[in-house]
Order: sequence, then C-alpha cells, then structure tokens
Amino acid sequence: MPRKPRFFLPNIPVHVVQRGASRAPVFFEEEDYKAYAFWMKEAAQQYQVAIHAFVLMTNHVHILLTAQSGTGVSQFMQHIGRRYVPFVNHKYGRSGSIWEGRFKSSLVQSDRYFLAVMRYIELNPVRAQMVEHPVLYPWSSFHHNSGAKQFSFITPHSSYNVLGRNLEERTHNYLSLFEHHQETSESVSIHNAWQTGTPLGDNYFKESIEQRLQQKVGQDRQGRPSKRGQIP
Repeated sequence: MPRKPRFFLPNIPVHVVQRGASRAPVFFEEEDYKAYAFWMKEAAQQYQVAIHAFVLMTNHVHILLTAQSGTGVSQFMQHIGRRYVPFVNHKYGRSGSIWEGRFKSSLVQSDRYFLAVMRYIELNPVRAQMVEHPVLYPWSSFHHNSGAKQFSFITPHSSYNVLGRNLEERTHNYLSLFEHHQETSESVSIHNAWQTGTPLGDNYFKESIEQRLQQKVGQDRQGRPSKRGQIP
C-alpha cells in the first residue's frame, strides 16, 4: 500500500506527532530529553522553523511549529531523527529505528484552533495521568508559555501574542486557559486531524488549503465514533 503523501505550506502552523515503535519508550532518562530538545533547537535554527509548543512524552512527541518554506517541517524532523536515533541506539546498545514509521501531522487554522492545539499538547501529561497540572511536568513548553521559565528556542505566534499587551498579561491569560480541561469534542477533533492528516479548521480553511495545493489533503476518520470522554 503506498504511503499517504503529506503536504505543508509556508507560514501555516503544523501540529506534528511522532510515536515510538509499537508505542515503546523513546526517552529513558533526563539526558535523553535534553538531547532531543537540543536538536530541536538546532533544527529550528537551521531550517527557519518557529517552535510554538511541544511536549516530550515517554513514548511520543508533539510539536506545534511554523516553517517559512514548504519543506521546512520535513527537514526539521529529519534533522532531529538523524541525530537522536543514533544517539539512543549507541547509548542503549540497540539498532534500527526507534520510531513508528513517519511522523503524522495536520495543518492548523491559526485564528480558530491554534491556542486549542497549544493547550492540547501541554495537557498531554495530565491526560496521561502523569501529573495533576502541566506545570509539574518538566519536558514541555508550558513553562515558557506560562511565564515560569524562558526557553530560547520557543517563538510566540501571533495568536499567542494577542492574549495581552505585554508578557505579564499574555502569561496570565494563557494560564486561565488551563483552569478547566478541554471539551472532549475539541480534543477528539485535534486528535483525528493529526491521525488522518486532515487540516484542522473550518470548511473555508480546509477548502483554501486544498485549493492552494490543488488536491485533497487527508480525510475525516472513518468508522464508529469514539465513546464520549475518550480519545481514540
């Protein structure tokens, strides 16, 4: 079966997800998380990619980013993979890829869904019941976006900047987004978008993306709907 093509456009945000093979761990100790973050920063600088949000979970990663070129997202992920995979294999005496195939992704409508995707990403450790609040999880952009600690490789998006006139206002209003967990329907929509490669947005956004690319991008998830309150 041929691989489904992926499409990216300059300056359109992208939600990227990559899982470990058979959902096995890809991070084992603190040094591993730090190494991946270092190569994220290196790749962002080299390929003109702006990282807005991320979380490094035990067996997968989520990154929300914007590339200046149509090839930037793939180059960014390839750069990290070509350094992190040999690092893990050498360190732990393994061989082969640690990832479950290619990364998955979806284009994101910035004015409608951008902040929702940021929150979805940074709430991953809470949904996984690893911590009670994202501030307690060290390997995510929540610390930067909430104003607790500055990361040099995080670039604020315009959708984040409109939260306030200054950093104090922006971080205060961003924190208020985490007072209650997301609606289940919103989380499911975000999850289904990156799983299927479907642009995340309203019909106008999806149609405009497909017109620019001159072809259909992704498809809605088929089959029975998920049970209420669960992410498939």
